[in-house]
Amino acid sequence: MGREDIARACVEGLLCSLADAVSFLEEVSGSRAERLLFIGGGAKSLAVRTLAPSVLGSDIEVPEPGEYVALGAARQAAWALSGGADLPQWEKRPTTCYSGEHHPQVLEAYREARG
Repeated sequence: MGREDIARACVEGLLCSLADAVSFLEEVSGSRAERLLFIGGGAKSLAVRTLAPSVLGSDIEVPEPGEYVALGAARQAAWALSGGADLPQWEKRPTTCYSGEHHPQVLEAYREARG
């Protein structure tokens, strides 16, 4: 086992945790996630972008860099202050789609080890 193996295991562990979160949200909402949009620091990682589709079993989209967290917080604050009025739709930003062959055994091994 080398450094590369440990680094890959760390990224796969992070993505498995994210897969569990998506599964939980799908279960609670009763609907399937139609789109997985990766933003923030993790989305800058080539390893995350490359391995995510194989762990999650779905394509991921990564928009061009932007201040999405700040924009989301400002949008949420504007909605709260408006008393729940409808807000304009999000501006569509170009995204890069990453896809890959699904490897469910990674998530299965993670869940088995997690207990």
